[in-house]
Amino acid sequence: MSGMTVGLLALGVTLLLLVFRIHIGLTMLIGGMLPYLIINNGDTTSLLFTINNLVYTRLSNYDLAVIPLFVLMGQFATHGGLSRTIFNSASTFVGHIRGGLGISAIGTCAGFGAICGSSLATAATMSQVALPELRRYHYPGPLAGASIAVGGTLGILIPPSVPLIVYAVITQESIAKLFVAAVIPGVLAVFGYSIVMWIMAKKHNVRSATELKTTWKERFMAFLQVTPIIGIFLVVIVGIYGGWSNPTEAAAIGASAAAILAVIQGKMRLQGFIKSIYGTAETTAIIFLILMGADLLNSGLAITQMPAELALWVKSLPVAPLVVLGTILLIYIILGCVMDSLAMLLLTIPIFYPIVMGLDFFGLGQADKSIWFGILALMIVEIGLITPPLGMNLFIVHRQASDVPFLNIAKSVVPFLVSDLFRILILLFFPAITLFLLRF
Repeated sequence: MSGMTVGLLALGVTLLLLVFRIHIGLTMLIGGMLPYLIINNGDTTSLLFTINNLVYTRLSNYDLAVIPLFVLMGQFATHGGLSRTIFNSASTFVGHIRGGLGISAIGTCAGFGAICGSSLATAATMSQVALPELRRYHYPGPLAGASIAVGGTLGILIPPSVPLIVYAVITQESIAKLFVAAVIPGVLAVFGYSIVMWIMAKKHNVRSATELKTTWKERFMAFLQVTPIIGIFLVVIVGIYGGWSNPTEAAAIGASAAAILAVIQGKMRLQGFIKSIYGTAETTAIIFLILMGADLLNSGLAITQMPAELALWVKSLPVAPLVVLGTILLIYIILGCVMDSLAMLLLTIPIFYPIVMGLDFFGLGQADKSIWFGILALMIVEIGLITPPLGMNLFIVHRQASDVPFLNIAKSVVPFLVSDLFRILILLFFPAITLFLLRF
């Protein structure tokens, strides 16, 4: 049996196990074992040696300490009630215009994502904070739910982002550069979603909440309330990119600052603190299990030479590189309908990354190409969070708005998906936009 055949068999078994809803971490562990067992005729010596080394290497990696710290920062922000502070501040600026409360919800998702790093946590938190207000001001249920669902996707796009950290770990890319490169795409996402919200509010004849109109003095006071939250984001991002702190140190500072801010504002109680610790431990354990599974699968595929051979084969095809990349992005959209974001990245990056890096796109260097592809992949993964049947953000919002049919919320997401696709096309054909901030 050739190496390519063994690699495809391992990948096929992995996908088959996913169909049966087996946990992605265990699925990749099983898929990674197969090449070792087949190539070594059932001898487990090499497999056990590899597992021993991979587990030690992964868990002793200092850089990975950034993941539980950023998760902890998000937990403190969630249980500390910082989302309501952001929402109230955003509402004072645009809440009075047509669709303004929906735009406030989207902007709050972006702000909360900047200190949370999780799409699911952002959607869950904002469903409790913003959804009742949207319904109170007569926003149609499906539109209100859709605004929270799509806004929640900003949690993994606006840095700090756990999937971006995972991508950096897999590809040995700079976390700081990926964070900075995600800023402009994140801003474009907020801008695009806001335009769609304004259009949909006009279409559904959502009246302006004129009673929410405030004076500039009130807006200034509201801005002062969110200044510490903006400060946390700037300390983390500027600190990392400016070289004042490494990602782990910046994450520790951010987590500590989020906890202190939540306590000062009187919204963090002992129960919230305990929930934050437990939530961090649970999420970190799941992420590390998935990472170890991905490591073994990557190692198993590597000994079959399948990724390298596949990259060479794709490179020899008489098609334009953008066609290849477009096909990869289309595969991501399809996978996003049935897989969660982190699993999708860990399963596909080892296969697609060598292919992309072996092609020429607009004369980009290897480092620029790696960052550009990472942002594109993240944005496609983001779409998977709001596409049925496994759009996790849709389920989270529907749980809070149970009186609104799930299908109606999914239909209301479609205009926002058009905005997503338009943004992806812009960044696909103009990579300089993504890389702009890295030139300074």
